[in-house]
Amino acid sequence: MDTERFDSSSLAETEEFLSQAYTPMRIGGRPNDTHARIVRTATDGLIVDRLTFGYTMSYDANPLGMHCLITVHSGSMVDTTDGRDDIYGPGESFLIALPERPYTGVLHSARYTITMFDPSVLERVAAVGARSPQGPVRFTGQRTHDAGAGRRLGNTVAFLRDNVLTGPSAPDPLVVATATDHLAAVALTAFPNTSQQEPCHRIDSDDAHTQTLRRARSFIEENAQRPISLSDIAAAAFVTPRAVQYAFRRHTGMSPLAYLRQVRLTHAHRDLQHADPHTSSVTVIATRWGFTHVGRFAAAYRRLYGVTPAATLRAGD
Repeated sequence: MDTERFDSSSLAETEEFLSQAYTPMRIGGRPNDTHARIVRTATDGLIVDRLTFGYTMSYDANPLGMHCLITVHSGSMVDTTDGRDDIYGPGESFLIALPERPYTGVLHSARYTITMFDPSVLERVAAVGARSPQGPVRFTGQRTHDAGAGRRLGNTVAFLRDNVLTGPSAPDPLVVATATDHLAAVALTAFPNTSQQEPCHRIDSDDAHTQTLRRARSFIEENAQRPISLSDIAAAAFVTPRAVQYAFRRHTGMSPLAYLRQVRLTHAHRDLQHADPHTSSVTVIATRWGFTHVGRFAAAYRRLYGVTPAATLRAGD
C-alpha cells in the first residue's frame, strides 16, 4: 500500500498533481484562496483519496479507466457531465464517472472522499450474486436509489478508508481485497445497473406507454425547480428508470433529463422576459431553475431561443 500527500496553494501545482493522479485535467476559475490538500492511499485495484479545496473550482477531465465514487463531507459538488446539473451536498455519495467516459463539474469549498476501483471487481462481485448478469456489468445512473442507499455507501467508504486502509501497520491484502469486494457489492445495490435491469427489459418496454410518459412529464413540470434525478422521475411514474427512458425515447425522441432541461429553460425564459433588469440578473434566474453553470445555461438558451439570456433580460427594460 502506498500513501501520498499533497499540500499546496499553487493552482499550477494542483492541476499538475490532479492530472498525474487521475487523468489530464484542466482547472477553471480564479479563486482568492488557492489552498488544496490531498491524501491518497492506493493498493492494487483500489484508490481512496481524501481531498480538501478551500475555493470554487471547475474541472474538465478525461476518462479514468476506473469506477469513481464521490462522498461529500462539506461544501458542495455539481456534476455537469453530459449536460447534467446535479448538485450534491454533505452526506451524499454519487458516481462521478464511468470508466470510459470523460467528466466535468464544479466544486465549491468542498471536502470529500474519492474511491476508485477497477471494473473487474464489479464483474467479479456481480457474477456471484443471486442473479448473474447476461453481459458486461455497467452502472446506468449516477445517483443512488434513495437516501438510505447513499448512507450505506458512505458508511462503507468511511469504514474502508478509516479502518481497513488506516493503521500503524500495512493492511492485510486479503482484508483489503475482501473490503473492496464488499464496496463493489454495496455500490451494485446503491446505483441502477445492468445486473438489476437485464431480466426486466421486456417489462420495462411494456411499461413505456403514454400513461408513464404523462405521469413523468407531470412530475417534471411540477418539480423543475428542485434537484430531481432520473430515479425520482421513475418513482413518481411508478416504473423503473429504464422504463421512463424507453417511454420518452419512444414518444418524444428525447431523454427524461433532456426534457427536464427544456422545461427549466422555458421557465427561465419566462422569468427573463418578466424580470426587472435593474433588480435581477441572468445568474439569479439561471440558478433558480437549476443551472449552476451560467456559461452552459447561456449556450443552451441561445440554441433554443436564438438570443442570449442577457438580451432577453434587457428587452424587458
